[in-house]
Amino acid sequence: MILGIDIGGANTKVASSDGGIVELHYLPLWKESKLPEVLADIGKRLEPESVGVVITGELADCFPDKEAGLSYIIDAVNNAFKDAWFLDSNGIFTKEKKRSIAAANWMASALLAGIDHENCVFVDIGSTTTDIIPIINGEPLAGKTDFERLRRSELVYSGVLRTNIASILGIVELDGGSSRISSELFAITADAYLVLGIINPEDYTCDTPDGAGKTVLDARRRLARIVCADLTEIGDDEIASIAKQVMEKQVKDIAAAIRDVVRQHKLGLIVACGLGEFLVRKAAGELGLEIVLISEKYGQDISKVFPAYAVAVLRARMAKSR
Repeated sequence: MILGIDIGGANTKVASSDGGIVELHYLPLWKESKLPEVLADIGKRLEPESVGVVITGELADCFPDKEAGLSYIIDAVNNAFKDAWFLDSNGIFTKEKKRSIAAANWMASALLAGIDHENCVFVDIGSTTTDIIPIINGEPLAGKTDFERLRRSELVYSGVLRTNIASILGIVELDGGSSRISSELFAITADAYLVLGIINPEDYTCDTPDGAGKTVLDARRRLARIVCADLTEIGDDEIASIAKQVMEKQVKDIAAAIRDVVRQHKLGLIVACGLGEFLVRKAAGELGLEIVLISEKYGQDISKVFPAYAVAVLRARMAKSR
């Protein structure tokens, strides 16, 4: 059995190359990380023949720099698995510790998507970020680092769960007029999509801003706080309106970045995956572009952990070719 692992700053995702195993572990690296212990448990429990690994967690601010982050994560992987291979931003598997391994989970996804759709824009919206990867003749053409991709509209720091609403909206429209919002971390996108019924409490896999629960009532309370109110001052309809405005602005921001990439590479098809497929669908509609959803081919569970699944498939093909 070949296993794929995608180790991010907040989440570690696991999938087998046959799609039979799918796991998501919320493991924020900056909070007394349990990554080594969880990886060791996965190794003992699943006993994979080999693992393919992609890493994005090296940017977590618990590390002084990316080199330290890579070293910590790679050591944890190698201690847990007997045969681990790391995919780098050039699409090459390696066992060496090298900088090109950093922030390369998009490469696995884009390589697999490029097999099915030779010319497209691959868009993955997860809990924290949006990857927008141009693929030409099956080859991903994105920048090799997060720094470079941010400058090319190929990375947008906006996701379905962990994004601070204050980073999306500056003003909201309410009954009786508009209101500025507070810049505190009172509510996140997970609260908006929980209130709108787009995600359920089981999808809310990150910490809540206030440490309280993950019910719709809890989410409404947090959304009220972004306009410095509580549930005695603002009604359910106004809170739902705030949540809709969050979604509308997030779609607008993501669509703008997709438009930049589409225009540069003259592409007309979007291939989308992740918990945020619904946002990509709305963005594609605004742009008038055709869209294909990974969930329709591989299922929703695989779509949510697609980089892990993709690196497992690529590692299995590498092993077979030998």
